[in-house]
Order: sequence, then C-alpha cells, then structure tokens
Amino acid sequence: MSADPTQVLAFETDCHIFDGCGFPSPGLHSFLFDPLWGNGDSNVYFNKTMLLALLGSVVVIGFFWAAFRRPQVVPGKLQMVAETGYDFVRRGIVYETMGKRQGEKYVPLIVSLFFFVWMMNLWSIIPLAQFPVTSVFAYPLVLALLVYVVWVSLTFKKHGFVGALKNFTGYDKSLGAALPVVMLIEAFSNLLVRPFTHAVRLFANMFAGHILIVLFTIASWYLLNGIGIAYAGVSFLMVLVMTVFELFIQALQAYVFVLLACTYIQGALAEHH
Repeated sequence: MSADPTQVLAFETDCHIFDGCGFPSPGLHSFLFDPLWGNGDSNVYFNKTMLLALLGSVVVIGFFWAAFRRPQVVPGKLQMVAETGYDFVRRGIVYETMGKRQGEKYVPLIVSLFFFVWMMNLWSIIPLAQFPVTSVFAYPLVLALLVYVVWVSLTFKKHGFVGALKNFTGYDKSLGAALPVVMLIEAFSNLLVRPFTHAVRLFANMFAGHILIVLFTIASWYLLNGIGIAYAGVSFLMVLVMTVFELFIQALQAYVFVLLACTYIQGALAEHH
C-alpha cells in the first residue's frame, strides 16, 4: 500500500478488508498538502489550507458586502440573515460580556472574528474543500495573538504601566508572604498560557473532529467488501452523524473563541481597586 503524506485521505481505492491490506488509518499526514504554488522546501509557497483561508475571507466579506451595500428599511432575505447574525454577536456576546457602552466600539472586531472562525471551521464539511483551516495550529494561534495584542494594549492604555502590571500579576498586598509566588503564577498564566490555551481550544476541537470524520469515511470504503458491507453501512451512518455533530461544534467553537476574546477585553477595561 502506498502512503503519499500529502493527501487528505491517504489510502488506495482498491484496498478493502479481506484483501490482505491493512486499515489505512488517518494521521498527521491527513493535515499536510502539496504546495499549489511554489516549493514546499522554500519559504514562499501556497497550499490548499492557505487557499481556503483566503477564500473564507472573501466569502465573509462578500456576504456582508452583498447584504449591506444597499440596505433597505424593510430588509430582504439576505440582509435579514446578515442582520440576524450581526445582532446575535453584538447583543448576545459583546453586550452580555462588556456592556453596551464599552462594547459597542469592539463589535466590528468581534463580529469579524466570529464569522471568520466559523467559516474556517465550515470548510470541513463543504465538498471539495473538506478540511477545517483551524485544525492547523498556526491559524488559531495567529487569531489568539491578535486578541492578545488588543487585550495587552488596552490594559496598558486603561491602567497605565504600573496598573497594567498589577492587572497581569494579580497584585493584592493582603496576600502577604504569598504575594511573590501568586504574582509569578498569575503573570505566567496571563501573559504566556492564556494566548496558548485560547488557540488550543479551537485547534484541538477542529483537529479531533476532522480526524473522526476522516476515520469513519476511510472505514466505510475499507469495509466495503463481502460481509464487511454491513459494517460499512454502520460506518457511513457514523460519517453522517459526525458531520451533523461537527456542524454544531463548528458554530460552538466560534462562539467560545469570541466569548473568551470579549472576556479578556472586558477584563482590560474593568476598574481594579
């Protein structure tokens, strides 16, 4: 059995159970792609993941541009859908965590993040694409770092240098002798661990979801031989179940990502005594 590490579903189409070939389980090779342009060994190249990220940006921008380029008092279907999504993020996430007065200026950022992350997740179940961009750690990490930069800069702007350090380190003189240890732990948690865990939540869920869908997809084909056909049907049913479940997880992870972003920004803007 050949194993081309650049394929999403690296398995031979003529390989089935009882044919003497082992089950071609998915792995890290399921997340690697040949460059569409350039050389993968060089610093400049363009692959499928990058293409999906670019197309996702175009889809999100194009959708909202088409919905709001000629806004109507009585909205049409497209404008109504766009307004519903925008209002859900604005009222259900931003206002709920930061309040209307403080949160209004951050609505465009959070709305953009939500729909971009959601679109990157949705590629997993879209035919021909069939790959969640956020299952490649670099993408959620960059988004988490963007939130991190906003949070840190707002903290310094709101509280000044000394106040920001107290915010990051959880300074509380009532802790007495334990204060240095607590400050060290809080600084490590806030300044180093926070952006990492923010990215990992999104990455790990989309990585695991893609592996499961690929696993049952390959199994459905692999079992399609002799008595294994009955098991192939069960495996294909699991593909459908996992796809529906993944739809829920994709939206949920976009929600959680921006909810945490709002929480961090709210913490930067809050008054500390």
